[in-house]
Amino acid sequence: MNLILLGAPGAGKGTQAERLQAERGLVQLSTGDMLRAAVAAGTETGLQAKQIMDRGDLVPDAIVVGIISDRIGQPDCARGFILDGFPRNEAQARALDAMLVQKGKKLDLVIEVQVDEKILFDRIRNRAAESASTTGTVRADDNEETLRNRLDVYRAQTAPLLPYYRAQGKLHTIDGMQTVDVVAKQIAALLDKVK
Repeated sequence: MNLILLGAPGAGKGTQAERLQAERGLVQLSTGDMLRAAVAAGTETGLQAKQIMDRGDLVPDAIVVGIISDRIGQPDCARGFILDGFPRNEAQARALDAMLVQKGKKLDLVIEVQVDEKILFDRIRNRAAESASTTGTVRADDNEETLRNRLDVYRAQTAPLLPYYRAQGKLHTIDGMQTVDVVAKQIAALLDKVK
C-alpha cells in the first residue's frame, strides 16, 4: 500500500503517518529526512543535493524524485510507504507518477486530512502555551504568523493537488476535526477497502 497524506500544516498528518507505520508496517518517508540521509550516505544524488543545499537553494524536483526512487527501492519499503511532505505541487506529482511507473509501482491512495483553519490557530496557541509552561521554551515555528504563512503556501501550491488526484480517482477526504483515534479508524477503513 503506497499512499500520500495531504492536509494543511498542523492537520495531524504526521501523527497518522506514525500510527500507520507502527500498525501496518508502512514506511513514513519525509523528503527532508531522506535528503539529509542521502547527503550523509554520500550517494550520488545526495552529493548533488548537498552542493545545492550548501548554496542555500531549493533542491530541484528531479533530485528529490531520484532520492525518493532510491529510498522506495529499499527492502523496508516492500510493504508500502507513506509520502509526507511530497509532492507539494502538480509538477512534483507528475514527476512522482512517472517515476513510480518506471519502477513498476503505483500510488494506491491519497488521503486529505481536512481541518478547520480556525482550529489550527487554536492548536498552535495551545501548543505554544503548553511548551512555555512545561519546558520554558517555545518552538520558533509555533506562532500564528508562521502558521499563516505556511497555510498561504499550502493553499497556493499544495491544495491544487486535490483536483489532480481526484481526477485519478485516488483522493479521499477524512474529517481531521475528529479525535486522533477516530481519524485513524477512518483511515484504516479506507486502506482496508482499497486492499
